Formats: sequence, structure tokens, C-alpha cells
Amino acid sequence: MGENETAAAEAGRDFVRDIVQADLAAQRVQTVVTRFPPEPNGYLHIGHAKSICLNFGIAQEFGGRCHLRFDDTNPVKEEQEFIDSIQEDVHWLGFDWGTHLYHASDYFEQLYAWAEHLIRAGLAYVDDTPPEAMRAARGTLTEPGQNSPFRYRSVEENLDLFRRMRAGEFPNGARVLRAKIDMASGNMNLRDPVLYRILHATHPRTGTAWCIYPTYDFAHGQSDAIEGVTHSICTLEFEDHRPLYDWLIEHLPVPAQPHQYEFARLNISYTVLSKRNLTRLVREGVVSGWDDPRMPTLAGLRRRGVPPGALREFVRRVGVARANSVVDVALFEATIRDTLNPVADRRMAVLRPLRLIIENYPEGQTETLPAANHPDAPERGQRAVTFGREVFVEQDDFMEDPPRKFFRLSPGREVRLRYAYLVTCREVVKDAAGQVVALRCTYDPESRGGNAPDGRKVQGTLHWVSATDSVQAEVRLYSHLFGRPDPGADGDVMADLNPNSLEVLTEARVERALADPTQRATVQFERQGYFCHDRDSTAERPVFNRTIGLRDTWAKVSDKRQAAGTAAAPARTS
Repeated sequence: MGENETAAAEAGRDFVRDIVQADLAAQRVQTVVTRFPPEPNGYLHIGHAKSICLNFGIAQEFGGRCHLRFDDTNPVKEEQEFIDSIQEDVHWLGFDWGTHLYHASDYFEQLYAWAEHLIRAGLAYVDDTPPEAMRAARGTLTEPGQNSPFRYRSVEENLDLFRRMRAGEFPNGARVLRAKIDMASGNMNLRDPVLYRILHATHPRTGTAWCIYPTYDFAHGQSDAIEGVTHSICTLEFEDHRPLYDWLIEHLPVPAQPHQYEFARLNISYTVLSKRNLTRLVREGVVSGWDDPRMPTLAGLRRRGVPPGALREFVRRVGVARANSVVDVALFEATIRDTLNPVADRRMAVLRPLRLIIENYPEGQTETLPAANHPDAPERGQRAVTFGREVFVEQDDFMEDPPRKFFRLSPGREVRLRYAYLVTCREVVKDAAGQVVALRCTYDPESRGGNAPDGRKVQGTLHWVSATDSVQAEVRLYSHLFGRPDPGADGDVMADLNPNSLEVLTEARVERALADPTQRATVQFERQGYFCHDRDSTAERPVFNRTIGLRDTWAKVSDKRQAAGTAAAPARTS
């Protein structure tokens, strides 16, 4: 974005909103009507969130309405699963279409009648040219196309063939209906574009009633006109389609004259938003499904614990620009942290447990200690944590021979156990292979709450869980699915997959309060990051997904590895 666009975004404005405001002020429109028109052939992703927030947001801000309209013109790729997921995603983002749920298939009969209108006006014809030959005859960006030999059919012959296409007399690909515009146009979209094609397939809503289907270009603008859409807002790839949009509106007896406006689509580093590539990831089993938490789909982000408010805020921060650009994924991640930090309760979890035995604490004794639910929100109250002779701490919080600025546990060093006591490591217990399996420590009984009674300075503070009152859990650490900022830039996105995008820890221990799988709110594991229950959780075996770490360590690691000529791998937040 340029400086002006950035300033406008900060003020909650953009060029599309300026257009809408000007149209209302000049009374060119009375009621603002926008629409979100997804194809039900996959799950929505974060790029769609930008369009959803823009279309529904503008309608809300200017007292209008936004329609949800499914562009269900290709039954070969459409499924009810996708239709259901799209509606769920729009609602999850916080928007509602009310009674204005539509489908392009609602208008199939009207669209067909308008296609016949073009034929009778001499502006459309049935073409028998095979697909490959048709593509070759369209020409190039520097060479004009060639007229089809079927372009000169009579109106009567075209009507007869088109009606027989509808009746199902011809196989797939045998014929198409094309607009008769200009094969020498500098805009390839105006070189006699296809309006209808034959598809013998069962439609999710109309069944087998139709075997010819309109193309998106033909259905889009006319559906807008039928619904009285005033501002048809599209991404920039449709800019070259606008002349065709306008040509069809001009040459058909439509009930309204909608206008199309284009904005820059959302592109994010380390992320693929191509539906074709996302479908490939699912079909080839690279991910567990459309809602895999590594996927940029709204379903995946929801499963990962990203709140809808973070997506809305991210879209606001990015703004609405006229030129395409790539947004650093760090901005999205920072927005997630900023959204979660003030609202997420704190809990303690140990991801890689190391047993700590407090030898001077009475055997068989336990006590409950108060722990703040949120350090900056005392009104959120406290919860009780159980403390006893044995607790678990993180393996990374101990080093037998630490560097000078390591302030956590090591032999002879004293640290603070958060909310509990000061403890000092006295002995390291190892197994036969020489691996550290436990630490024998002592505690200061006068330091309850973690405060030194004599005011001595203790630098390290560790999180912990009770060995007897904690619950074993599975924790899934998700990182970027791709190891380079521009996946697929060398030709194949699969070559850029990050082999370390998922790490599963099966021996983690969490506070007992975290065991309830019905508690779906994202929480902060202290010193670890933000986590949420996965749908696989049970009361006996909770499963947590990492939503985001506490710090952006990816960028630093990625830069170092890129400089070294190796693929970037995720850094683990400690």
C-alpha cells in the first residue's frame, strides 16, 4: 500500500468506501447492496475473509445489505459439504445475510431466456469448434483471433441448436454458446467468450434438470442485476473481465445496472491461497483435511484457535488497496497475539516434562496455591493449583553446564517456581544412557508465593505442574506449511513444503483445569504460547493445538537459514 492508502486504512477508509459514499451523496444509489459470491468447490480461506469483511462491512456501515450468493454453475466440482462450510465460515466471522441467501441456480431459467435473447439479437451463436482449436483461434496478446466458421449461422439455426443443447442431445464438449463481440479485441475476454457449455452432471440443487450451465462471466453480472446489487466488488483478476460484464449488462434487458469495482486480493508470505493448490494438498494427503490447522482456510484457522476478531482486525490493518502486494505473515501472527493477549486466560503446561523431586518437602503432602487467571485483569479472578513433593518442569529449563547468561535451573542454582516456592537444584539423576531423568532439589519453606524472605535476588522463574495432579496430554505444534516466503516460485509448491510444519508431543502435562474438552476458548500456556483444545480431545486424553507462539521467532530463523542456503524450519518457543 502507498502512504495515502495506509493512512486511509488506519482511519477505517479506503477507495471502495469512498466510491460508495460518493454514490450515496450524489443519490446515484438509494440503498447500498453488495454481495459475496463464492464458488462451492472448496473451503474458504483467509483471502476470502478480506472479501467477506469488505462486502458485509460496507453494507453494515452504510445501512445497506449484503447477499450471500453461491456461484453454483459448475456441478462437476460442487458439493454440499462446501456449501455448508461456507455458511458456517461467514457466520463465524461475525456476519449474517439475513433472508438474502441466493444461488446462481435460482436464475437458471432467466439466464437461459437471456441467452436466447442474445441469439435472437444476432449477438450469440452456437460453436462446434473443438476446445483445443477454439483456444488456438483466440489468438494471443499481440495477434488477433480468427472468426469461427460457425459464427455465421442463422438465428434460427442457433436457436434450434441451443434448445437441443438444453434438451441433452449432445455430449460434453460437443458445442458451446459464444457471445459475438470482437475476435480482434485487445481484451482477450471480448474475443467471443463462451456463455454456456454442456455438462451432463448432477447439480446439488437442480439435480439433472439441466445439462447446460452458464459460465461465471455470464451468470455473475446478470445475477447482480436480478438482485439489485449496486456495488459488485471483485478482486483485481476480474479487472479485465469488467468490459464483458458491462457489455452483457448493456445488451440484455436486465432490471438494474450494477457496476463492478476491483481491489487487490490478499497475498501472504509463506502461504498458498490458490484453491487449486489447496485442493491438491488435501487430495494428496499432505494435510489431514480442509480444516488442518496448517491450512489457511477459515476452518483450519478456527481449529487452530484463531479468534474471528483477529481476522477482522488483520483485514482492517491490511486495508483495501488498488495494487497487489504481499503481506508479511508476521503481521497476521502479531494481530493474533494482540487479539488473544488481553482475553486469553493463563494456564501452566509442561510440553517436555522433567521430574523435579523436592526432597525437603513432606512426602504425601500437597497444598493448593492461588494463581492468577490473567496478570493484567485481576477481575478475572484466580484458580487453585496443586503443589507437592514432585512436580514437572520443562527439559529446556535445565542445563547441567549452562552458559553465563542462562538463568534457569542448573546444579546449585536457585530459581522461582511460579506462584509456589524458591527451589535449588542439588543433584542430577541420569539413566543408564546418561540422559537426565530427574532433578533432586530443596525448597525454601519461607518463600511461599515465590518471594525470597530475605530479599535475595532470584532471576529465573519457571512454570511447572504437579506430578500427581496434572493430566497427560497430546500437544500439536504447528508451524508454516511452506519453508520459503514465496511457495511455488520455482514451479512446484510441493517442493517448498516445510518438513517440520508439525511436531506432536505425546507426553505433555497440563493443569487439571485444562482437561475439560468442552472448554474451547484459546488459552495461554505460560511461557509457551496460545493453545486450544482440538476436536480430537477427550476427557481422558486432551489434545491441544498451538495457535501461535508468544514471540515471532520464525522470521529470525528463516532469515538465517535462507542466508545459509537451507530451507527454513520453525523455531520452538521456549
